[in-house]
Amino acid sequence: MASRRHTASYGRTYHTTQNRQFYVQGNTALRTAPSMERRRREQQTRQVSQQVRKNRNRVLQLNPAYVVFLTLAAVIAVFVCIQYLQLKSELKLKSEEITELQEELADLTEQNNTAYNAAADSINIEEIREKALNELGMIYPVVGQVIEYDSPTGDYVKQYEKIPENGAIAQSADVSN
Repeated sequence: MASRRHTASYGRTYHTTQNRQFYVQGNTALRTAPSMERRRREQQTRQVSQQVRKNRNRVLQLNPAYVVFLTLAAVIAVFVCIQYLQLKSELKLKSEEITELQEELADLTEQNNTAYNAAADSINIEEIREKALNELGMIYPVVGQVIEYDSPTGDYVKQYEKIPENGAIAQSADVSN
């Protein structure tokens, strides 16, 4: 296979191979010989084949303990994912429930405030004082009628008998009935 190359002016190159002649214009690199390309492809396939062999050997070398470990790790990962999704779902439900309860609380608070304001507006303190003094015969307490008592328990006192002297905080000297 004789190959000759003829170069003419202006970057034109003529290649002759046996009975074939082709023309290349400009500055171009020549193709490598087919045998060189074939060698390069074979080397690449050998490298891939060696890598494939290594991977196959690794797979064949898996011992049962490693397989059990991988299986257990996969099961644990799936379990953790399921638990995560359940907790996330529960959190969403609780959040929605909290929102509903907050709305209900706001509604009840508004109703309570409205009812309280209506009740407070309906009471006339001056009218109650006049009714107590004139119709019921009540009078304001005089000095000595009010006894302050220190209650050891509770917020209120129910008096079933006379308060002992030692339990009284203060008592007026003028007690007249």
